[in-house]
Amino acid sequence: MARSRLSSSTLSTVCRKSCFNKEGHSLNKVDQTIERIQMPNESARQEASRYLDTLTKPMRSLGRLEELAVQLAGITGTLPLDVMRKAIVVMAADHGVCKEGVSAYPSEVTSQMVMNFLNGGAAINVLARQAGADVVCVDMGVNADLQHESLYVRKVKRGTGNIAIGEAMSRDEAIAAIGHGIELAEELAEKGYRLFATGEMGIGNTTPSAAMLAVLAGIEVEQAIGRGTGIDDIAMKRKRDAIERAIAVNRPDAEDPLDVLSKLGGLEIAGLVGVILGAAARGCPIVIDGFIASIAALTAARLAPQSLSYMIPSHVSQERGHRLVLEQLGLEPMMDLKMRLGEGTGAALCFNLVDAAVLIMKEMATFEGAGVSRE
Repeated sequence: MARSRLSSSTLSTVCRKSCFNKEGHSLNKVDQTIERIQMPNESARQEASRYLDTLTKPMRSLGRLEELAVQLAGITGTLPLDVMRKAIVVMAADHGVCKEGVSAYPSEVTSQMVMNFLNGGAAINVLARQAGADVVCVDMGVNADLQHESLYVRKVKRGTGNIAIGEAMSRDEAIAAIGHGIELAEELAEKGYRLFATGEMGIGNTTPSAAMLAVLAGIEVEQAIGRGTGIDDIAMKRKRDAIERAIAVNRPDAEDPLDVLSKLGGLEIAGLVGVILGAAARGCPIVIDGFIASIAALTAARLAPQSLSYMIPSHVSQERGHRLVLEQLGLEPMMDLKMRLGEGTGAALCFNLVDAAVLIMKEMATFEGAGVSRE
């Protein structure tokens, strides 16, 4: 039976009870960041909505673009809106569960793709350039010593443990990874970035994501898993078995998102949780990419329900569990392009919609200004 979405007040109580005081761990950085996340400016939202109704178009005729413009006004507290400097944060890490044969590709591809990102040759680089965004590549836990002048090295350790036989990481390691994500978001905000997107790279990472979804949503493993990089039926069975063993062995507490993250998750997922929280605390919108990035968003929302208001769901992917994650978040995707790549590619495409929402507010004429009759 699926776990129902909790209200904001209930979530807050759950997180304070089970995440901030368990086992004496210090969560000062995370706690302080969450405390800084404000609810959107309702006055700015209302002003934006009224202004949109004065533009030369039938009321609400631009649909989701108008909703997005209102959301952006509430987040930024400003009107008129301006096109924002964009960063796609792509966090990379390896996964011990790959030893169970759950992916169509070997783990070495993680480090190889990171270098591809850094050299500008991946799909995310192409789409980021088209959207006028910068790709920020972060080593959160790659099982290799990578060197590149543009690489942000925030390695907590060289990949997670094999969740089929034990925990992915310790609670302290999960907190450290979240902290790195928060600090990176703060650093980028200081550099002038005002619009963030979440991307990831980690061979095998749909397996921990599906495991986390099954626990956080209270659903059967079969409902949460998909074919990831395109695995066959035999590998699909291995993936299902690995997740079922992981949940049985680790016994994660569904009411404690940090417990679920540390026992079943990934270092790049934890890092993205931090990016989402850090960006929201800075009053910056965050475009959420695919399945793995959305699991990070769900974890962030369980820790800080108010962070939901800052999230823009870029698309729904072909990975089966993604739509279920979005349902848990209560978010409607902006697009359905039948994608299943990750990297931040869907979020990069959504940047164009964000810019469009900004520009209709900024550049469209009003009925009065254009001399167009409203009747």
